[in-house]
Amino acid sequence: MKSIRLVKKITRSRPTLEGAGVRLLRAFGNADLPLYDPFLMLDDFHSDQPEDYIAGFPWHPHRGIETVTYMIAGTVKHGDSLGNAGAIHSGDVQWMTAGSGIIHQEMPQRQKGTLWGFQLWVNLPAKDKMMKPRYRDLKAQDLAERKLESGARVRVIAGKFMGLAGPVKDIISDPEYLDVTLPEGVIFEHAIKGGHTVFSYVIIGQGFFDPSRQRTILAEHAVLFGDGENVAITAENGTLRFLLISGKPIGEPVAWYGPIVMNTEEELALAFEEYRNGTFLKS
Repeated sequence: MKSIRLVKKITRSRPTLEGAGVRLLRAFGNADLPLYDPFLMLDDFHSDQPEDYIAGFPWHPHRGIETVTYMIAGTVKHGDSLGNAGAIHSGDVQWMTAGSGIIHQEMPQRQKGTLWGFQLWVNLPAKDKMMKPRYRDLKAQDLAERKLESGARVRVIAGKFMGLAGPVKDIISDPEYLDVTLPEGVIFEHAIKGGHTVFSYVIIGQGFFDPSRQRTILAEHAVLFGDGENVAITAENGTLRFLLISGKPIGEPVAWYGPIVMNTEEELALAFEEYRNGTFLKS
């Protein structure tokens, strides 16, 4: 019988102000290192008040990480120092590998109703921190999706689920990124590689995240799992929707300030010096 991963830590996302004044919820971040290794941060930005998000994230640098933006509703326009420009809309994903350095902007667009998205930061190991930057823009229709007989629905951004492979491949952290919706009472079981870090973030509803059922976990909470072979998640009192994300830990020192994440303070200082003197971009 496969071992079920038990809940190791539950964290309520906390209000945070980022960019030029975007109000968002931070599920985990710098203060939580190294619990979520290789993941550094998860932000949940959603509001039906444009003043909460319209200031956006003007031009800023990144080095040493990947950023993954997943839109649930609304539009974010983007541009970067590689000459890319465009927008991601409801259901779209942008997986950006900053590598040796990129300067970009992300600007949420005013709309009626709720703008809702998530941004995940994924660390890069020392040997890959200075790799060539790249973008992967994925449209909603490109994402694999499966509806089960139980009524559960699973969207696959990266990794595999029941033979479906997500469109994001060749990522260093060997990630799995699922968006799962469960009807009330349905149990979702899924095998995940042993030794990988696994966490979930509750988008809507509430449920139990391991068989002990010791605590109901509500929306806007992150759930970090212990090691094991499977997760077992049950929807309680209505529909439950959550992100389920896993990846291979790096196990290296982290030197992190603002949008740049390196291995040493010296590397971090050099990155900011290069940004100031105009030598930050390498390709």
